[in-house]
Amino acid sequence: MALGILALLGALIGGVVRLGWLLAAPAALSAFHGPLMVAGFLGTMISLERAVAVERVWAYAAPVATGVGALALAAGVPGALWLMAMGSAVMVVALIEVVRRHVALFTTIMAVGACSWLTGQILLAAGWPIHRVVVWWMGFFVLTIAGERLELARLRRLGAAIRAAFLVPLLVLLVGLAMTLVAADTGIRVVGAALMALAAWFGTFDVARRTVRRPGLARFIAVALLAGYAWLGIAGALALWFGNVAAGFPYDAILHALFLGFVFSMIFGHAPIVFPAVLGVGVPYRSRFYVHLALLHASLVLRIVGDLASWSAVRRWGGVLNALAILVFLGNTVSAALRRR
Repeated sequence: MALGILALLGALIGGVVRLGWLLAAPAALSAFHGPLMVAGFLGTMISLERAVAVERVWAYAAPVATGVGALALAAGVPGALWLMAMGSAVMVVALIEVVRRHVALFTTIMAVGACSWLTGQILLAAGWPIHRVVVWWMGFFVLTIAGERLELARLRRLGAAIRAAFLVPLLVLLVGLAMTLVAADTGIRVVGAALMALAAWFGTFDVARRTVRRPGLARFIAVALLAGYAWLGIAGALALWFGNVAAGFPYDAILHALFLGFVFSMIFGHAPIVFPAVLGVGVPYRSRFYVHLALLHASLVLRIVGDLASWSAVRRWGGVLNALAILVFLGNTVSAALRRR
């Protein structure tokens, strides 16, 4: 976990530099902002959680490889990207073990998501540009979260039609991912349509619509999830509209609507549950958790408005406040754990 946090801090510094803020930082942090955040931090955290669940020593090779690979990438060590790809491959094996133990639709979806991550890492290590790789990272997180939410949706005993309405967008997502290999623009737009359909399904049928009425932690998690689903739909709409863009304001808007608005909102919501499960350290709910959640979404609105209106200054301030929201999240989480102890 320490390796993942270091990768996160490096990615935040690199992201702020990419926005135009003058900071004394190694060039690798800004050049590899995406891989450090996606594989170095998020991939390390998710693979660590899977290793704890599998309860096999070999499974910990995944977070170790991605965490060490992130530090090597920041230091400019050759072969760092292949080391991170190796970590994603170990996680695929761990998910296959999960499917073997419990054959179910939701475990299969998460395993397919891990394969999407592995594909992206291999393409990146093989020299593909990041703007052609990032869609596979998007597939990884969307499929992983979709599998986890489907597991909880079983409690509601959804009908066949509702389950079909969930599976069809996932299949469309996979088709879109495959299409990006040969027809990038069309593939990205297909992925965008799938993301919009999934966001609509989550917003309609996810259990968060019920738990948002409960007090305390249950409401906080539900608010984080519902806000994340809204950003998932926005990311899909932007991808459908702009298609395959390699850089610039639209590119920034698509990526951060999904990775910050959707993925980090899920992280903020589930941290009080995941951190104790992984570390064995309680993180009791505190009402101040709404501070970093509100700051994340307010700053992201500012950033996306700056992107769509081509306002560089607004985008820059929104981006630095995004980084601040993540730092406040870390501070609130650690302080809650320490006070509990």
